[in-house]
Amino acid sequence: MTIYPHKVALVFGGSRGIGAATVMRLAKDGFKVAFTFATREDKAADVAADVGAAGGEAFAIKADSADHEQILAAVEQVVARFGRIDVLVVNAGIFALGTIESVPVDQLNRMLDVNVRGVFLAIQAAVPHLNDGGRVVTIGSNVAIRTGTPGASVYQFTKAALAAMVKGVALDLAPRAITVNNIQPGPTDTDINVGALEALAGMSPLKRVAQPSEIAGLIAYVASEEAGYVTGTSLTIDGGFTL
Repeated sequence: MTIYPHKVALVFGGSRGIGAATVMRLAKDGFKVAFTFATREDKAADVAADVGAAGGEAFAIKADSADHEQILAAVEQVVARFGRIDVLVVNAGIFALGTIESVPVDQLNRMLDVNVRGVFLAIQAAVPHLNDGGRVVTIGSNVAIRTGTPGASVYQFTKAALAAMVKGVALDLAPRAITVNNIQPGPTDTDINVGALEALAGMSPLKRVAQPSEIAGLIAYVASEEAGYVTGTSLTIDGGFTL
């Protein structure tokens, strides 16, 4: 494991689940880590405290990823505190089910605002402060490949949009040697899947779901110096779920 004691990571959506595991892993790898949360201040405080107890440095910023001004303010807070950004992870996202006949417009707009528009705006806000050779990582989903579940169309196309987005952004940032990649987790033991873990495990060739730390491990790889030749791609980590 390479340690990066002078580098800074910003994780949008880092108070729970995969985001929290990512904060912990990047801090373990030596990054100073800033992360955002939208509602659960208690969870965010716990994550920051856990990082501190392990000898790392992290701080939480309240920011709604659907709000452009709050995204900009979050980036500015990180730069004011640490003076730089080396790794950007955009994990913030929301999930809701609804068939095409039943999805209300406000739900559609909210998912687009957070899952697509917010991701683009977070990258756009961070780019002026990203060091050359930096890393951008978005968190999509294996549903971009296959859902198999009615009612997931909005979530699916928001995550498919990320797989397309990273290709263009990777080309934009290639002259600065900034890599841009999308991680597509399968079913994972997080709040979003509470009550469905056993059924989801039964659908997997490995007969289990992922642990958040496993997803964070792949994120840490594409955020590392070793991954400098990986860009514009979507990496699926789902235990063979989409085979």
